[in-house]
Amino acid sequence: MIKNIIFDFGDIFINLDKQGTYKAMASLGVTKISDEMIKVYHNYEKGLLNTEKFIEFFYKKFEIPKNDLINAWNAVLLDFPVTRLDFLKELSSSEKYRLFLLSNTNDLHIKWIKNSLGEVFYNEFKNSFEQFYLSHEINFRKPDSEIYEFVLNENNLIAEETFFVDDLKENTDAANELGIHVWNLIPGKDDVTELFIKNKIN
Repeated sequence: MIKNIIFDFGDIFINLDKQGTYKAMASLGVTKISDEMIKVYHNYEKGLLNTEKFIEFFYKKFEIPKNDLINAWNAVLLDFPVTRLDFLKELSSSEKYRLFLLSNTNDLHIKWIKNSLGEVFYNEFKNSFEQFYLSHEINFRKPDSEIYEFVLNENNLIAEETFFVDDLKENTDAANELGIHVWNLIPGKDDVTELFIKNKIN
C-alpha cells in the first residue's frame, strides 16, 4: 500500500525547455560543454558552490556579461500550469498520502521561479508538501542513491510504501533499485494530473 509520494519539480509541475540554456549559451558563443563545466554545474546544484562563484567561473572562462549568463542559465524554465497546482492542492488536502518534493535545482533557478510565479502561487505550491527538498539545500543530487536514502531516513519512510515521480529515467531507475515504486513521466505524453489514471496506486 502506497503511503508516501515523492515528486520531482521540473517537467512534473513547472515546464522546462531542456535545451533552453544550451541554445542561449550557443547564442553567446559557447557551443561546447566540457567535463569541467558539467562538474561545476553539479557542484552548484549540490550547493557546494555559491551563485557568485558559479557565475564567476563562466564569466572568467568566456568573458560573457554576468546578466547574460544568468538569463541563459534561467532559459530552461518555462510556465507552471495552474491545473497542476490545483491537482496537488486537492491531493494534499485529502491527507491520504504524505507528500514530498525532491528536486535537483539551484539558487538561481529557485529565485527566478519565485519571482515568476509570485509569492502566493509559490507558497501554495510549497506548502502542499510535508517536506520540500532542493538539492542545493541538502547537498545531494539525483540520481545518487544517497539522496533517496536521505529522504527515506529523515522521514521514516518505507521504500515499498513510497511512490516517486520523475521525468528522467536514470532518476526513477535509481529510486527503484532501493525498492521505491516509480513513474517515469514522459513530458508531452504524460501529465502529473494523470497520476492515478496511469498508475496503480491504492
